[in-house]
Amino acid sequence: MFCDDGLGVFAAEYLKRNYHIPFGVDIIDGGALGFGLMTLFREYDLILILSTTSEGKSGEIFHFCKAELLEQGSIRQSANEVEVAQMLEICSILDDDEMAEIEIVAMHPGDIVPVETNVTPIVRKSFASMVEKALAVLRRHHIELQQTSSPVSLDTVIEHYANPQQSFYH
Repeated sequence: MFCDDGLGVFAAEYLKRNYHIPFGVDIIDGGALGFGLMTLFREYDLILILSTTSEGKSGEIFHFCKAELLEQGSIRQSANEVEVAQMLEICSILDDDEMAEIEIVAMHPGDIVPVETNVTPIVRKSFASMVEKALAVLRRHHIELQQTSSPVSLDTVIEHYANPQQSFYH
């Protein structure tokens, strides 16, 4: 992972570990699926992507719909932005009636250059706000996630990805 570029993966795992996920709702790490994203875009009714964006300043959080992401054009800088946008562009050429409603909650990263499993202090500071924004988007679609009784910290989630052979969850 390229430091803050792993933010979407960490956020998805954080939601899985800290909230009861209702039947019919899947949380999937699509960060390395490439063309596999196309299948997801056509299988689901709603997809919420948690990612990074080149918009704004470090730690700033944005909410985009599919059309808004496509309008950003060539300003995409992170690997995740490029891959998701390319799959959306390809899918938009196909039958739009078969494509999911796609919304993106993204944060401008502090640093996506170093290869490390961590996040920068600015991302860490804004992380809870990103999770809240994601939960608000889900609530707008009548998807309510209830918090678990034993929350897991962002640090624990990151440590899980840094050392996947070890079990950090109880």
